[in-house]
Amino acid sequence: MAQKTKLATLLAVCAAMSLPTFAQDAGSYLAARQAAMQSDYDVAARYYNKAIASGPQNLSLQAEAIMAYIGRGDIDAAERVAKRLEAAEMSNQVTDLVLNTTALKDEDYDRVANLRPIEDSLAQLLDGLLKGWAIFGQGKMSDALAAFAEVAATEDFASFAYYHEALALSLVGDFEAADAILSGTKYGPLTVSPRGIETHAQVLIQLERRDDALALIQASLDQRFSAELLDLQDRINSGEDIAFDFITSPQDGAAEVLYNMALIVNGRAAVETVLIYARMAQHLAPGHVATLLLTAELLEEIKQYDLATEAYSKVPLDHPSFFLAEMGRADALFADDHEEAAVEVLTALSKSHGDIAMVHAAHGDMLSRVRRDDEAVAAYTRSIEQRATIDRSAWPIFYARGIVHERQKNMTSMEEDFRKALELSPDQPDVLNYLGYALVEQQIKLDEALGMIETAVAERPNSGYIADSLGWVYYRLGRFEDAVEPMEKAVSLLPVDPIVNDHLGDVYYMVGRYREAEFQWKRALSFDPEEAEAERIRKKLQVGLEEVLAKEAALGTTETAKE
Repeated sequence: MAQKTKLATLLAVCAAMSLPTFAQDAGSYLAARQAAMQSDYDVAARYYNKAIASGPQNLSLQAEAIMAYIGRGDIDAAERVAKRLEAAEMSNQVTDLVLNTTALKDEDYDRVANLRPIEDSLAQLLDGLLKGWAIFGQGKMSDALAAFAEVAATEDFASFAYYHEALALSLVGDFEAADAILSGTKYGPLTVSPRGIETHAQVLIQLERRDDALALIQASLDQRFSAELLDLQDRINSGEDIAFDFITSPQDGAAEVLYNMALIVNGRAAVETVLIYARMAQHLAPGHVATLLLTAELLEEIKQYDLATEAYSKVPLDHPSFFLAEMGRADALFADDHEEAAVEVLTALSKSHGDIAMVHAAHGDMLSRVRRDDEAVAAYTRSIEQRATIDRSAWPIFYARGIVHERQKNMTSMEEDFRKALELSPDQPDVLNYLGYALVEQQIKLDEALGMIETAVAERPNSGYIADSLGWVYYRLGRFEDAVEPMEKAVSLLPVDPIVNDHLGDVYYMVGRYREAEFQWKRALSFDPEEAEAERIRKKLQVGLEEVLAKEAALGTTETAKE
């Protein structure tokens, strides 16, 4: 009787959780669901495969598996599942997207050309633009333009529709009409990304307006960095014969639609949703580098570092964004605890792309992370030397190099770098805070340090580290009562930081709040400070702060305030 009760209970639990029946592999299903909840798509897909093999008729199980297949980039497996679900009348938006994408990939244009987009939703934008490219693939240019115009009738979607209309016109060689759209002559100004600028520049080149293309590119580069636009600028200046190759097929056009959709929902929807569009775009156009980079960044965000590294690795060596992909790959490797491999990637990149300042800066950052400080300084110096001009954009490099100098106890070079960073970009709160704090620790220029940190607080009032610096400079100046409020705020913002808690303990001690000081020091010890700091805190708990300071003063290492 007890055995029957246990069995009935387990069956009820399985039913409630939509688990497979006992004829299927419940263990694999549970492992798959757990992995899927953690966005571990490789593991989830592997266990879903086992569970499905054990119960191939369980369509609900297969519907769950489809996201794992998409996430890992196995669109063929996702397509097989989507077809089964459609045949069983269990389709949904994801299965429809998979089947529409694979139909376009296979040049089965009829399926997508007959879509009936839902009005007043993003599905209208997505399906409407995909429909336009499917009709284009059928060879019906006029009908394709009509499909794009139908999407443009919704005001919020107009810019996207006009952009794709221009792409389609460019693909058939009607560059005058494409320019009329992209220049804003036909429909008014469009909101375009650097990719839209690249499209327009290529169109202008075909119209033998190379100077206009250069001016357009430069205006965009003045606003933001683009490896592709820089490369195109160099190619134009070299006199190279440049064909229109931004897209070369309706599949490329549809991939651009999916990439656009990923950008639209990025930051507004779950990462997994954005990843669906990016993976579909990648399937349609495997060489769509912007999609590869976006896919890799999304996978990094959900800590799928192996898949992110794989995506970065697909960017070709000769592509202008290759160095960006390698920088991203190094970050993914580092995040996945492959520190030496990350350093090796950027070391090799600094040799193969040594004329790019950004590469040396990234190399310096990585070397700094692994505390190879001499090499980091050298890399940052090379980055500075590679820059054509030292302008405001260079301040982070001086700041980063200054931090390394501080770790090396090279305080003169540290101060020079921080002051250069502030010269290039005044009132940067991080720089003001770091320099101010460093001056406080050296017990020099305390009034200037106080001014710097007060400015940093005004710029970033809710930074725990900056509040700590303000409290600590008051402490150094002997203004102990003034130090209490900012130090308490720092602890409220950084409750588990051992140094900040230790600092608050010192401040409490100096204002006679000894029991609270002891409590803060004990808290600081509980948060695993570095051993030297931990030993000093233990001494304060044993003999009190005054005796510790007196012994340090006798040794010339005092940390007390100077009047």
